[in-house]
Amino acid sequence: MALFGAFLRGTFGLPKPDREAVERVKDMARAALQASPETAFAVNEIACNDPGCPGIETVILVMEPGQKTRALKVQKTLDEVTEQDIRAALDL
Repeated sequence: MALFGAFLRGTFGLPKPDREAVERVKDMARAALQASPETAFAVNEIACNDPGCPGIETVILVMEPGQKTRALKVQKTLDEVTEQDIRAALDL
């Protein structure tokens, strides 16, 4: 159900994410992982109506060549995510 919330953005009340904020989070994730230039990132805010969800969380997909895609979840809005939050999601 949480994934469905991503598709509601822009259509049902949630504004589209700020492109600069998305790039900022990607840059922080790349630095925290010391990722190669070939590693791709996708960053989205997910709205979740499930009682167990924090409401809005930021999901960072890490796509490294030859590796299974990882999803890092930070229980904050995109604008609130810090490098420390990303490191915590990575268990660094």
